[in-house]
Amino acid sequence: MSLTSPFPPIADYAFLSNCHTGALVAPDGSVDWLCVPAFDSPSAFGNLLDRGAGSFRFGPYGINVPTQRSYVPGTNVLTTTWHTPGGWLLVHDALTMGPRTGPDRITPHTRPPADDDADHMLVRLVECLEGSVEVELNCEPAFDYGRQPAGWSLVDDDLHAADATGAGQQFRLSTNMAIGLEGSSARARHTLAAGQKAYCALSWAEEFASPRDVDDAADRIERTVLFWRRWLARARIPDHPLRHPLERSALTIKGLTYMPTGATVAALTTSLPETPGGERNWDYRYTWMRDTTFTLQALHFLNLDWEADEFMQFVADLEPNEDGGLQIMYGIDGRRDLTESTRDDLSGYEGARPVRIGNGAFNQRQNDVYGAVLDSLLLHTRRNQHLPRRLWPLVKAQAESALASWREPDQGIWEARGAPQHYVSSKLMGWVALDRAAKLAEIRGDLELEKSWSAAADEIRADILEHGVSERGVLRQHYDTDALDASTLLAAIFGFLPGDDERMRKTVDAIATELTEHGFVLRYVTGETDDGLSGKEGTFLICSFWLVSAFSIVGEGEQAADLLERLLRIASPLGLYAEEFEVGRSRHLGNFPQAFSHLALIEAGARIILADRLAELSL
Repeated sequence: MSLTSPFPPIADYAFLSNCHTGALVAPDGSVDWLCVPAFDSPSAFGNLLDRGAGSFRFGPYGINVPTQRSYVPGTNVLTTTWHTPGGWLLVHDALTMGPRTGPDRITPHTRPPADDDADHMLVRLVECLEGSVEVELNCEPAFDYGRQPAGWSLVDDDLHAADATGAGQQFRLSTNMAIGLEGSSARARHTLAAGQKAYCALSWAEEFASPRDVDDAADRIERTVLFWRRWLARARIPDHPLRHPLERSALTIKGLTYMPTGATVAALTTSLPETPGGERNWDYRYTWMRDTTFTLQALHFLNLDWEADEFMQFVADLEPNEDGGLQIMYGIDGRRDLTESTRDDLSGYEGARPVRIGNGAFNQRQNDVYGAVLDSLLLHTRRNQHLPRRLWPLVKAQAESALASWREPDQGIWEARGAPQHYVSSKLMGWVALDRAAKLAEIRGDLELEKSWSAAADEIRADILEHGVSERGVLRQHYDTDALDASTLLAAIFGFLPGDDERMRKTVDAIATELTEHGFVLRYVTGETDDGLSGKEGTFLICSFWLVSAFSIVGEGEQAADLLERLLRIASPLGLYAEEFEVGRSRHLGNFPQAFSHLALIEAGARIILADRLAELSL
């Protein structure tokens, strides 16, 4: 816990998932963030954003600092070990998974059902390892982002089950401890001797299905362990020093995947601040189209082709704009309207306000979206040696949208809320769109479109090299400035310029020396960029991982390895990453855990591993 704030540091939270929703568990054992039944549902436990917005603690009474916290290896199941004056306690926490028994009526699927699915419950199991330990349960939901304290009622006068209701939501708390109801809280205390166990579970499943007893609770956690390990066993992760961070990143990306549709949320949370106490607070519980190519790269590198196909089918199902292009982001169920509102009754994390629900950038003009989608389509097509018929209209629509828009200014990859500009990264992704579309047309055998789109890609390339390169030979942020922007590193990652091109090498060197704090990369200098917001940012973790990849591409393998090693050292205690890293105070900032950061870690790690393997062959 922070010594100066009632809010735990962002990086100290543990992440749980059942691939429908996720939870954040504080070091003291409190669930401080949980939205049910889906990632983007209103929170039932929202202490993350206001210390009165709902929490659920299960652990030793009177002891708040655990001895050790770790994931069961190869899983998203958390174990916490506690040392108390009376003995030792072990706690298991899991959003449980189990064999599919029929249609999911809680969060209906649009993708083919898998063998395993979410139980729609949070199960918590404690075991006294030694001595005698008093265990406390304190469940205090506050529905609709803290607006509605729970109303509780015992189930059939049973002291071991109670229902919480509020704001149109309901779930059931069950336990083998005797429950007492006190206002908006359900509480219990019980002393365990060595070898004894206790459990509690929250269920929002159909008919509020819950563990029958402590053995059933233990079985559900064990089935969840098996689910994650069997899933991870399908992944291709080389025997290399980077194996563990790659596994944790893979588990995190899978945990941020919404199984019913195949969508991936950008992060579990909303409104965790990019600037401490500031206004740069956004809702990231949606699917960004620009993430598509990074998601596909990571999934295919890890040999997780089923997940890659699920994601591409989600993209294929999306409703386009009137011009046929896709929005920059969608809801995890494919909805287009993500109208933004604020919850001014919430204090915000460490006073960072406003707290936002929805994301006003959903209808922004961002010309990079077409390149991200088409690059992912080409990657997926080459991997599968097949372009599904239903995806060809998507290819044509994105290519035509890129053709129609690439000359226009936009808000850029960072969704600046200032005036539109001719951002180099947007032009670059326009080139990616037409270059990849041409290659897809060639695969399909449409040589006329292949020729047309290839010529357009050449035109965009020439325009960027004429207007997007400063006098010193460095890629600009946009055409009317010489300011640097880390997004121009994508020129290396997407092959716009080869690694031995002097302009690419100079751009990488300029960003590494002029756009960093202690070696970690900023998106841009806020004082040089009209992003419509106030306040300074931390360094962006994805940009630092991009620099690792760019170093590798331009032949600076030692610098790439050194930077990646530094990035691995600043991971959270459980191996997770937020969006930003504040160097001065050595802390994570922004929404958590952040898919983009973990996707970029996988991509950077893959390049390091490839270089190491090639070096072995040259010996």
